[in-house]
Amino acid sequence: MCGIVGAVSTRNIVPLLVQGLQRLEYRGYDSCGIAIHAAGAPGTGGLQRTRSTSRVSELEAQVQQESVQGTTGIAHTRWATHGAPAVHNAHPHFSFGPGGKAEGRPPRVALVHNGIIENYIELRQSLQAKGYVFSSQTDTEVIVHLVDSHYDGDLLAAVKQATAELHGAYAIAVFCRDEPQRIVGARAGSPLVLGVGQGETFLASDAMALAGVTDQIVYLEEGDVVDLQLGRHWIEARTPDGHKPVERPAKTVLAHSGAVELGPYRHYMQKEIFEQPRAIADTLEGVAGVVPELFDGPNVQPGLNAHHTFKAVDNVLILACGTSYYSGCAAKYWLEGIAGIPTQVEVASEYRYRTSVPNPRTLVVTISQSGETADTLAALRHAQSLGMEQTLTICNVATSAMVRECRLAYVTRAGMEIGVASTKAFTTQLAALFLLTLALAQSKGRLTEQQEQQHLTAMRHLPAALQAVLALEPQVIAWAEDFARKENALFLGRGLHYPIALEGALKLKEISYIHAEAYPAGELKHGPLALVTNEMPVVTVAPNDQLLEKLKSNMQEVHARGGVLYVLADADSRIEGEDGIHVIRMPEHYGALSPLLHVVPLQLLAYHTACLRGTDVDKPRNLAKSVTVE
Repeated sequence: MCGIVGAVSTRNIVPLLVQGLQRLEYRGYDSCGIAIHAAGAPGTGGLQRTRSTSRVSELEAQVQQESVQGTTGIAHTRWATHGAPAVHNAHPHFSFGPGGKAEGRPPRVALVHNGIIENYIELRQSLQAKGYVFSSQTDTEVIVHLVDSHYDGDLLAAVKQATAELHGAYAIAVFCRDEPQRIVGARAGSPLVLGVGQGETFLASDAMALAGVTDQIVYLEEGDVVDLQLGRHWIEARTPDGHKPVERPAKTVLAHSGAVELGPYRHYMQKEIFEQPRAIADTLEGVAGVVPELFDGPNVQPGLNAHHTFKAVDNVLILACGTSYYSGCAAKYWLEGIAGIPTQVEVASEYRYRTSVPNPRTLVVTISQSGETADTLAALRHAQSLGMEQTLTICNVATSAMVRECRLAYVTRAGMEIGVASTKAFTTQLAALFLLTLALAQSKGRLTEQQEQQHLTAMRHLPAALQAVLALEPQVIAWAEDFARKENALFLGRGLHYPIALEGALKLKEISYIHAEAYPAGELKHGPLALVTNEMPVVTVAPNDQLLEKLKSNMQEVHARGGVLYVLADADSRIEGEDGIHVIRMPEHYGALSPLLHVVPLQLLAYHTACLRGTDVDKPRNLAKSVTVE
C-alpha cells in the first residue's frame, strides 16, 4: 500500500523521485521521504534524507529549500502499519551500525519497504543484542539494520542474506554509502517493477511512477532480487538452494501521466464517477457476441481455452475484498439465475484461514482493481494449493500479478483510478462479471441466441443509460445536504440490489466518516429497526422488480416509526414522495443490469456529503489504494 521509487542515473534524480511519489501518493499518504547519495554533503557520510508527515507537495518544498540533489536515491510514501504517522517512523530508514548515532557514525545503509514483516520482534531483539539502536516503532527498521549487519562490502550479498531471514511480505529498495550508484531491490508478496532507461535504471512499486521517464518495464516475480547499477541491471530468482541469475523480459508499458491529471473536476472521485460511461464503453469494446474466448488469458495451456474450461466446471468460487467483494455478491445472483451455476462468494482475507471443501471442477474467480491485492492473491494461491486449478481474474491492470497467476482473465478498461473509494472500477467489474455470466450460460446451453442478443443490446445501451443517471446529480446534492448533518445511516436493498446497498454504505462511511450499515430489507424487523428514528436516514434501493411489493412493506415499517426514507425508485414503481419519504426517480428500469445504474446515485451521495462535511475525499483517513499488505 506504500509507494516506492528509486533511481540510479548520472543526472539529479530528486525531481524524478518527487514526481514518482506524487503519482503514487494515493497508495499511502501518512508520511513520505527521500534519501539520496550525496557524497559532497558535509557530515552525512554520503547519505542525506528528508522526511515529512505532510503530503508530497510539502516534501517537494523541503527538498528544494534544503537543496537536496543526487544521482542515486530512493523515495517512499507511507500507509502506516507499525508505528504512528510520525517523522521518526517515516521512510527511508537509516542504519548507523551497532551503537547508532551515539557512536558518532554517519549512516551507512538506507532502505524503503512496502509490506509487513511478521517476525520483526524476534529480529529486533536479536539486533538489539548486537548493539543496534532503534529509533522507530516500524518493522521496516529491522530490515535496514539486518542488511547492515550482513554487509561486508557487497550490498547484493547482504540483501540476499537479510531477506532469507524475513517472514512476511516485502518489496524493498536499499543502497549503501560505500557503493555509490548502486541500488538493490527485492520482493516477496508485494509488487516491485524495474524500469530500464537510457543509461539509467529505476525501481518502483507501480509502473505509473515512471510514466514519462521510461516505458520499458520489467515485472519482478516472487522472490526476485535485482541489482541496479548505472545503465544496467542484474536479476536473480530465489531457488530452494539459493539464488540463480534469470532473464526477465522488459515490456513496453504506456502508463500515460495524463491519466492522473485532475482536469476540470474538484476531486479525482468526482472525475472517476463521471468517467463511468466511457469506462463501461471501453470495457465492452469489441464484444460483438458472448464467446468464452473473451476470457482466454496469458496462461492458457496448449489445447485448452476458456470454452473448454467453462464446459468442465460445475460451480464458481469468487474471491475478493472490499468493493470487489460486493461486485462478486451481485454476480452470484446472475451466475445462479442466468447461468444456473452454484456460486460461492468469499471474503479473500478469511477464506484461506478456514477449513473448506475443495472441488477440482470449480472455476475460481478473483476480482481486484489493482491485481496486487495481497489477501486476494494469497486466497488464490491457497485455492490452487487445494487442487482448484481453473482460475480466472477480473482485473483492471493487464500486467498485474493476478493476471499473470490466473489461467484466464478479463481485463477491464476502467483506466487509472486515483480516488481511494472505488467507483468506475466497481461498475466495470460488474460489466465484466455479467459478460462472464453470459459466457458460462452459453457454454452450458442455458442461453438462446435471442436471449444473448437481448442482453448484449442492453449492455451496449449502458453508457447512455449511465449518462442519464448522472444527470440526476442536482437531486442527489439536495439529499447530501440532509446527510451532511447526520452521523448514522441505514441502506436497504433486496435480492440483486442488496450488494448495491452494501456498496452505498461503504462509500458513505469511507469518505464522509458517517457510520453506515446495509441490510437486506427483509431483515429490518429482526433487529436494525430498533435504530430507526427521525435522525437515522434510511436509503432504499427500489427497482421495479419481483421484490418491489415486499420492499414497499419494509419501507412502511420505517415510515411508521418516524424514520426518514430516501428512495431510489424506477419511474414505474408507483412510490410517491411525501413527508418523510424523499424519492429520486431513475430514468428507466434496467432489469438484470439495474445494479450498474442504481449504484451511481449512491456514489454521488457519498461524494457530495463528504464535500459538504469538508473531508479529504480522495485520501480518506486511515485508508489507501491498492491494499498490498495482509
